[in-house]
Amino acid sequence: MAPSPPRLLKPAGAQDRPILGFPKASPRELLSERVDKDAGQRAEGGGPGDRHEGDGEILVANGPEALATADTVVVPASYELGPVHEEGVLTGELAAALALVRPGTRLVAICTGGFVLAAAGYLDGRPATTHWASAEHFQRLFPKVRVDADVLFVDDGDVLTSAGVAAGIDLCVHIVRRDHGTAVANEVARRTVVPPHRDGGQAQYIDRPVPDPQQASTTGARAWALGRLHEPIRLRDMAAQESMSVRTFTRRFREEVGVSPGQWITRQRVERARHLLESTALSIDQVARDAGFGTAQSMRQHLQAALGVTPTGYRRTFRAELSTACGG
Repeated sequence: MAPSPPRLLKPAGAQDRPILGFPKASPRELLSERVDKDAGQRAEGGGPGDRHEGDGEILVANGPEALATADTVVVPASYELGPVHEEGVLTGELAAALALVRPGTRLVAICTGGFVLAAAGYLDGRPATTHWASAEHFQRLFPKVRVDADVLFVDDGDVLTSAGVAAGIDLCVHIVRRDHGTAVANEVARRTVVPPHRDGGQAQYIDRPVPDPQQASTTGARAWALGRLHEPIRLRDMAAQESMSVRTFTRRFREEVGVSPGQWITRQRVERARHLLESTALSIDQVARDAGFGTAQSMRQHLQAALGVTPTGYRRTFRAELSTACGG
């Protein structure tokens, strides 16, 4: 059976971020969580009165023509992609819809939505990911794409792709953080009850994702470390919090978190530095000390590696965006 034409979904409050909808797409990827009490589930946006049905129902009000004015277009996962998934070829309706997207528009694909972007040629020569179970098929269909099946999501600037559905949530929180800063992203994550940050480079899955309930966890050590990021944190001290040897602790930590203790600590310090750069007027040297990097040079190197920008550049960019958003 031929797939139904795509329809445009625009979550309430997301006036410049339409979502290209398909039958059997999960509403979790079609809803935007607004940081207020009126978080809506009705989409503004195929033809008047059309309804999108998956695990739930969303009213659709506008057609693909709205893509011509979009700043960000999100392609959700779907179980009915037809020739896009089977042959790597766009349907006529889908090709016509995507032809309306302006050059420079940010494109986001959740899970199998990446097949749509790849079939349209947007991923040629670029890094991308998709669900690990579809990765080999994806690579066979689209040999020009640099597929990385080991990560949660890939941010390649104006094109972003996620692994599975849950990783799509991580990607959406990442986009909120990129656009509006860590404070807003953390609030969105808190209201939707999801982790505020899972790094895109984290593994999609690990050998034993659910720890043995009879074995000790590293949760206490992580909480202990988060409370003293501004201090030197030694691996043996973290292991001592759980009464484990360093070797056992390191193995258990990687099994539970997916990265080494050292990598995890660095990521937490980067997040602390981002928060301080956004929300305080502390000097760069003081931010470096409070985040646990010790020196401004060390923090500069870590932020450059993680974010591609210096601390001063990050603060300047964020505050300029905040000023614009507030009408300044």
